[in-house]
Amino acid sequence: MTRLLLITLLLLISSPAYAGWVRIDKTDIDKTDDGMTTYVDPDTIRRKGNLVKIWELFDFKTIQTSQGNLLSRKSQDEYDCAEERRRTLAFMDFSGNMGSGRVVDRNVDEGKWEPIAPDSVGQVLWKLVCGKK
Repeated sequence: MTRLLLITLLLLISSPAYAGWVRIDKTDIDKTDDGMTTYVDPDTIRRKGNLVKIWELFDFKTIQTSQGNLLSRKSQDEYDCAEERRRTLAFMDFSGNMGSGRVVDRNVDEGKWEPIAPDSVGQVLWKLVCGKK
């Protein structure tokens, strides 16, 4: 199962941007340019039954002022493969791209479970970590 997940991950990605982070191909998410690039760290995938944890990185082209003047966010999310839902376990917002610069916000409080929105980054990531096609 792990081998299948890694093969799926390799098929969905383009080249690595920084050590550990693997870019999720934008066309796998949608056809629009929302100014955000999504990365995952496949070495952080942890499965326990139907639950999968992974670290993600969201990198923005422009400063996100509505979210506290950030250019990137590292987030540990947990996906429920059986119930098609996700929650954020922790996140850190950074003033620079690719998790660089100063930390402008952080949270380690376990978030509430939310359904996976169709045609979203969350759905692509859920399919990726849960081994769905």
